[in-house]
Amino acid sequence: MATNPLVSQGTLNRIRCSILVPNFTSLNITAPYMGKSFARIALEGDFTDQTGTATGLVNSPAPYVPATITVGILRTQALSSAWRAQWESNSVLGQVKINSDSVALDAFTLYDTAIRHFDPNAFDGMDPVCMLVLRGTYYINNDLWNLA
Repeated sequence: MATNPLVSQGTLNRIRCSILVPNFTSLNITAPYMGKSFARIALEGDFTDQTGTATGLVNSPAPYVPATITVGILRTQALSSAWRAQWESNSVLGQVKINSDSVALDAFTLYDTAIRHFDPNAFDGMDPVCMLVLRGTYYINNDLWNLA
């Protein structure tokens, strides 16, 4: 009979979540500036394309996938105005890093990132959260560059 391995399931720390913009540090978003939904990242597309042949599949690993970061930023903080000033000036940010709510999951770094969309939501005095959407390149399959 197997026994319980007693593997610790870990801990999530929601205030660890952050968005860092090295080229524009005044745009960094930490937990006190976020709504309850905090932030999320979505990797888009296939990491490997597979082309069918007569008897199987040919794999073609992709060197990157697009990635979208969505963050709920508080309209009640001056940081939301800093983001507005940024997209009114230049919506291209360059490198952006998102830290998760767990020390066990390393940060994701996006390159060639731009401000994609901003939704201020209703001005009804009930919801202080604006939705900010960033999109950039997430590099994968780094072994492709070892021309072996």
